[in-house]
Amino acid sequence: MKKQTNININFLPILVILALLLIWQLISYFQIVPTFMLPSPVNVVKAFITDFPLLMKNAGVTLLETFWGLLIGVIGGVLIAIIMDLFNPLYKAVYPLLVLSQTVPAVAIAPLLILWFGYGMLPKIVLITITTFFPVAVEMLTGFRATDPDLIHLMKTMGASKWKLYYYVKFPNSLNHFFSSLKISVSYAIVSAVISEWVGGFSGLGVYMTRVMKAYAYDKMFAVIFLISALSLLLIWLVTLIQHKVMPWEAVKK
Repeated sequence: MKKQTNININFLPILVILALLLIWQLISYFQIVPTFMLPSPVNVVKAFITDFPLLMKNAGVTLLETFWGLLIGVIGGVLIAIIMDLFNPLYKAVYPLLVLSQTVPAVAIAPLLILWFGYGMLPKIVLITITTFFPVAVEMLTGFRATDPDLIHLMKTMGASKWKLYYYVKFPNSLNHFFSSLKISVSYAIVSAVISEWVGGFSGLGVYMTRVMKAYAYDKMFAVIFLISALSLLLIWLVTLIQHKVMPWEAVKK
């Protein structure tokens, strides 16, 4: 009975989405909102199919920027978390700066990066790195500091080095924090890539979105918005899949 209930609950989001699409289609069909302002889901799907090769080409550029920015941001976040955990004075000096860096919106940083690094891929990667770095650094540091002190004391009495202490105790204890931050970071990464492409670039989903917006092709505009959302959901799903492979005991708990 419990399994059946869970299956029914899992179908609820799909039913809600279908209901929203139906309402949207009816609004468009009865011209409650003019079609040129709110194209119907059918027209959006047609636009997606028509521009599919172009969308995939631009999506490839955006995903490449996302990959490199996310990789650098995650590695940098983990490293700075280790350094702050090892040296408490450095933690007190750097942590407020990390928090302060998140008060500056990505839209404000993007034009400066374009000005400094040009219209190529580099400023996009830098912006993605900046936006994905903070969640990983903060969550990993939280995980390190939440480790059971008795385990740390036990490892030290057994002569464990700092590297072994992290490898056997602190990193395993921080896996939940790491994957939680990674899910946040992958969604930030796609959005940051698109924002930086809005400001300036030669290709990518942000550039495509700017062009169709200037042409008042709102059906294509909605098509790329849904594609960006789908890519973000896909990346989050991949992170969840990796988490289940790395931490199978968490899946058993659920």
